[in-house]
Amino acid sequence: MTTAPTAPEARLVENRSFPPPAAFAAQANVGPEEYARAAADPVGFWEEAARRLEWRTPWHTALDWAPPTPDPATGELSVPRARWFEGGTLNVAENCVDRHVRAGRGDKVALHVEGERGDRLAVTYEDLQERVSRAANALESLGVGPGDRVVVYLPVILETVVITLACARIGAVHSLVFGGFSAEAVSFRLQDTGAKLLVTSDGQFRRGRAVEVKSAADEAAADLPDLEHVLVVRRTGQEIAWTSGRDLWWDETVDPANPVHEPRAFDAEHPLFIIYTSGTTGKPKGLVHTGGGYLAHAAWAHWAHFDAKEDDVHWCTADLAWVTAHTYEIYGPLANGLTQVIYEGTPDTPHRERHLEIIERYGVTVYYTAPTLIRTFMSWFGEQLPAGHDLSSLRLLGTVGESINPEAWVWFRRTFGRDELPIVDTWWQSETGAAMVAPLPGATTLKPGSATRALPGIDVAVVDEEGREVEPGRAGALVVRRPWPGMARTVWGDPERYRDSYWRAHAGRGEHGGFYLAGDSASIDADGCLWVLGRLDDVVNVSGHRLSTIEIESALVADPAVAEAGVAGVADPVTGQAVAAFVTASEGGSTADGAGSDGAGSDGATPDGIDAARLRALAAREIGPIAKPRHVLEVADLPKTRSGKIMRRLLADLVHAERDRRAGRTAAPLGDVTSLQNPDAVDAVGRTLEGLPADHPLLAG
Repeated sequence: MTTAPTAPEARLVENRSFPPPAAFAAQANVGPEEYARAAADPVGFWEEAARRLEWRTPWHTALDWAPPTPDPATGELSVPRARWFEGGTLNVAENCVDRHVRAGRGDKVALHVEGERGDRLAVTYEDLQERVSRAANALESLGVGPGDRVVVYLPVILETVVITLACARIGAVHSLVFGGFSAEAVSFRLQDTGAKLLVTSDGQFRRGRAVEVKSAADEAAADLPDLEHVLVVRRTGQEIAWTSGRDLWWDETVDPANPVHEPRAFDAEHPLFIIYTSGTTGKPKGLVHTGGGYLAHAAWAHWAHFDAKEDDVHWCTADLAWVTAHTYEIYGPLANGLTQVIYEGTPDTPHRERHLEIIERYGVTVYYTAPTLIRTFMSWFGEQLPAGHDLSSLRLLGTVGESINPEAWVWFRRTFGRDELPIVDTWWQSETGAAMVAPLPGATTLKPGSATRALPGIDVAVVDEEGREVEPGRAGALVVRRPWPGMARTVWGDPERYRDSYWRAHAGRGEHGGFYLAGDSASIDADGCLWVLGRLDDVVNVSGHRLSTIEIESALVADPAVAEAGVAGVADPVTGQAVAAFVTASEGGSTADGAGSDGAGSDGATPDGIDAARLRALAAREIGPIAKPRHVLEVADLPKTRSGKIMRRLLADLVHAERDRRAGRTAAPLGDVTSLQNPDAVDAVGRTLEGLPADHPLLAG
């Protein structure tokens, strides 16, 4: 039986804790009793959560679960199958829009839309219903129907939300693609899904410039027999190439369409969307989520761990193509009838206080963002936020993406949170659909850097290679031991890959016949709080000691000169692997313009202002001498996925590729980097490595 990679040793200790404020706990949607109630009847708990939605037909079977099982004759493992709320029918878009209008809340603002140039639009639920209905009618007029795939290649604009909901309304399957992705990445998704329609724009506004997009869409769409039309939103007004008969303008196709559309109900297991993972090994996996289970999980989780209130103004800062935005910027908040903010641009355009302005302008109450941005704010603003912005509307903060470093968590609470607001740190994945581990802000004592404990109805554990729970404080593989409604049902077109990637390692274990392998290493402390230590393959093995990259990074970013750190293991002839730390400098923390240097063997500051000796001492003090980086290299940026996760394996691959190049060997290919948030960072790190002297210790080996 295939087993999971061995987890690293857990070494970093965090003793600070923050109980729920009494006033917050008194008004919270969910109290501590929910954990025991859900544990007593998990399936019944999710049935109750699903009843928060409107169903056309009630389900007859809450869960039909077929775990991965060996064939008696061949021993081959079956593909697992989960069906939630079987027999039930609903319309996802109707639950997010129409039912709120019918309830008399049509004049409530659903979306505050802000463009990078400062253009603003307030869209009520009634207005959103009309826009989605027009788009649904337009899609049907183009021959798009239930089960057809639509790829959406747009920035964070109103039309992205509208076309997503329109697809859900007619039963088409949407797949959103980040507007900054390359033509190659878009083409792969069009081909893999067999998409009938591509929705794109003439351009987008990014960092103060109008960036033309249509040519990349044209390149992606070339010679695809399944693709019938390209629907184009006028965003920048740029001159673009046009293919007559295939290309259609949004304003000429959608805007004139009938504003009334009758939504039909679909089976709970009808596919809702396909979302692709990103990475550098193998082709991206198209994860399939279905309407009933996904929406039940998304709506309940949003209501519970964000303590969603009728008068909230919710801002999830994620790009709409990221799964976080699917769940916490489209489906979850709209299913709960909230007002939201969506913002097209970057946080430093036209200046670095843009997010502070937006929070103040719209009275944002819940602000959900990524540790990457929080660390960026730390490097920009230092110990306090710029004066002149009223953030008193904020009542709850949230983080998503990689595990947040404890010092960044404390800084976020002290500055944005007035040293009093709860921070809902969430752990989940594209595969899980919605949050799996997150505090209930009115019930959970918080620890900086920990997502705390599994949500009610979710069963996570940290296990060894044999599937046994490890003792508190010890690291292991993070698994989910029971099916949940938001789980991805399969990998599009490749169910065997779904089985092998997530279920094979722990098939047959536990009372439900198998554990879902998340691919993360973690530990659970004596208080029951979960600490995610990084991907199971993001481990540095130094002389037999398996070290967590995230723990070392957390120690390094505690230095005020360091904005971000990415730690990777590079081959070493003596210790097997050595710790290599790639760091970006905070404002004023470096005198170099992205030039790299290594502090190996130095007791003082490197020439570019990063004090390697101090960083080593920090790691030794916080974790242990074995965790001291052998190499410290300053880089201009770190390659990241769209969720802000640092691609540590890619950093190591770049080092080994440069070693091979200098030794005259053929370097192994880096894999697909087109899906990264910032693919230019790969070239930047490569150039930094190329610029190192021949005798540089990082390149030995």
